[in-house]
Amino acid sequence: MKALASVKRRPRIRLLIAAIVLGSVATLAVLAASGSLPGGSRQEDIAVRGAQVMPFDLEKTTHIFRPLVDGGVQSVVADDPSDTEQIALIRSHLLDETDKFRRGNFGDPATIHGDTMPGLVALRAGYQRIDVTYGELADGAQIRYVTLDPPLVSALAEWFRAQLGDHGPHATDQAP
Repeated sequence: MKALASVKRRPRIRLLIAAIVLGSVATLAVLAASGSLPGGSRQEDIAVRGAQVMPFDLEKTTHIFRPLVDGGVQSVVADDPSDTEQIALIRSHLLDETDKFRRGNFGDPATIHGDTMPGLVALRAGYQRIDVTYGELADGAQIRYVTLDPPLVSALAEWFRAQLGDHGPHATDQAP
C-alpha cells in the first residue's frame, strides 16, 4: 500500500517541481526585461544593452539630455574631440535615430531602457506632432525635438530624465 501511495505522489511532486522551475524562469525573464537582474546594477545592464544598439563606445563618449520649454536636445559627444572614429560613429547613429524617431520608431531606446521607460508611450503616440532634426557638432551630433504640445514636452522631459539616470556617468544634462 505504501508503494502505491508513493507512486501516486510522484506526479504531484513532479508537477510541483515543474511549477517552481517555470515560476523561477518567469521571474528571471521579468527581472531581465526590467534591467534588475541580481549581480548587476541597472546602469551596468543599460551599458550592456546600449553596446548592442549604439556603435560608439560609452566609455569614450558622453550623452547630454537638455529639456527645453518646447522639447529638448539630445547630444552625444566624443570625450576626446580629436577622436574622429567615435565622432563618425556618433553622427551615423544619431542620423539613423533621427530618421526612426520621425517615423515614430523608438525601438532602439526601448531595447536599451525597456518598453516601460517614462515618456515612451506618449512619444510613440504623438510623434507626428514632434519636429525631429539632426545636427552635427564639432565633437559629435545632436537631435533636436520641438513640439507645441505641452504633454509631449513633458513626455520628452520624462524620457530625458530616465535616460540620464540609466546612463549614469556616461550622461549629463549640462550643455557641451
